[in-house]
Amino acid sequence: MTTAIPDPHQAPGVHPAPSPRLLHTAAELRATARGDGPRAVVMTMGALHEGHATLMRAARERVGPHGQVVVTVFVNPLQFGAGEDLDRYPRTLDADVRVAAGAGADVVFAPSVDEVYPGGEPQVRIAAGPMGTLLEGASRPGHFDGVLTVVAKLLHLTAPDVALFGEKDAQQLAVITRMAADLNFPVEIVGVPTVREDDGLARSSRNRYLSAAERRTALALSTALFAARDRLTAEEALRARAGADGPRSRRRSEALAALGEERAAADAHAVARAAAGPPGPAVARAAAHAVLADAARLDPPLELDYLALVDPSDFTEVPDGYQGEAVLALAARVGTTRLIDNIRLHFGPGTAPGRDAHTPGASQGPVRPRGGAAVTSPQAPGGAPSDEPQGPLGAS
Repeated sequence: MTTAIPDPHQAPGVHPAPSPRLLHTAAELRATARGDGPRAVVMTMGALHEGHATLMRAARERVGPHGQVVVTVFVNPLQFGAGEDLDRYPRTLDADVRVAAGAGADVVFAPSVDEVYPGGEPQVRIAAGPMGTLLEGASRPGHFDGVLTVVAKLLHLTAPDVALFGEKDAQQLAVITRMAADLNFPVEIVGVPTVREDDGLARSSRNRYLSAAERRTALALSTALFAARDRLTAEEALRARAGADGPRSRRRSEALAALGEERAAADAHAVARAAAGPPGPAVARAAAHAVLADAARLDPPLELDYLALVDPSDFTEVPDGYQGEAVLALAARVGTTRLIDNIRLHFGPGTAPGRDAHTPGASQGPVRPRGGAAVTSPQAPGGAPSDEPQGPLGAS
């Protein structure tokens, strides 16, 4: 019989959700029945918030009522570099179990460091390869090696059919997807859209460190990404009109100006300028940089680490003539808090705006039971909804 953990914040008269089983050892997890359906795992470092809960609800949807959702809570020391906030990272297991209960998890697996690394730090680790040295990997050397090592261990310990990760940690998701494919893990890797606060800030366990003034500055991250998306959408619409009008656009602008039709002339001129202007990637980069430049002059200022428009398959910068899907990713520091965010964009024919982080859940097909599971990449924009953690693993 399951018990329930009281939640002091719960409204009177509302019954608490059944508590998931809280397990601390691999032996306990192995002895736990898997149920009649597939098993999904959501890996976290605790300090759970709505972003994590969205991952759990998506996991429940994927495996159905007869499947099993396992949430891991483990602060992985291997992915923290020198001077990073391992000791400062919040540990709130009781509250985490309540969040997991409310989101429909069946098991919370919260092992100790000795349980995951019984002989101390492992001598054999998984290397992230070239992708692991870029962007976050350049800012935090060795970070992704630590991420992949613990993910591999937790995949072995939990033996899931599907593992769900937040798209907010886009580079982490990419290296995990690549590891699962390259090393033939019998698991499907699924990306779940970023979850945002009402003001647009991507949900993160680190947001709690921001003062009110710092939070206002931090909004520049999502504002820059959405500015890039909106500017790209507008430019592509103008290009489409220019393509339909052909070389008549400039002549029409000049004729309307001569007639004193200033607003119509300005519209026609914008169409003509878009046709001859910079390609989409340059437009997106410029729009984001403009917002970030303004944020650098705020009090407190935003200190940009990087802004990169990258190919999602290997996280290398895309050229200005690039067509297809790309990730616009950035990292910045506000005060002592380092934050990351990203948005997916599409360039070229069939351009669609980046998936908006306010959309909940990932709705893909049912999961096949273990033994026949496939490794798949996160769905492309325009397919399922999208957004962040949120991070199961990334200390973001």
